[in-house]
Amino acid sequence: MAEELKKILLAEDEPDIREIETMALEMIGPFEVHAVDNGGDVQAAALSFQPQLVLMDVMMPILDGPGAFEKLKADRATSHLPVIFLTAKAMESEIARLLDMGAVGVITKPFQPATLHEEVQALWTKFHADKS
Repeated sequence: MAEELKKILLAEDEPDIREIETMALEMIGPFEVHAVDNGGDVQAAALSFQPQLVLMDVMMPILDGPGAFEKLKADRATSHLPVIFLTAKAMESEIARLLDMGAVGVITKPFQPATLHEEVQALWTKFHADKS
């Protein structure tokens, strides 16, 4: 059985979207969220916040989502963290590329704020079921 998901690191560069995602995860969902506004801050935030999961946009300044993902995976202290990508590029080839990198899931934009926490929870549960 999967441990309960409580702490999520969110990386999203668009302030309005970041606010909606944070509210959806904290107020509708039961999660504690720490948000950063660029891919370059993901590694340091993961080390200090100690999330159980990282939810990040693909297109971000300083370092894009895939680049931030590679940094997480290259560090022994963060390599275990499951990553879910958020993307407006919903083409099958883009989603397949992100999953092939090792992401546990991809949520396409626009997403439904009322159900974002359920999508994240379902991917968390599937990730743990697949590990068993």
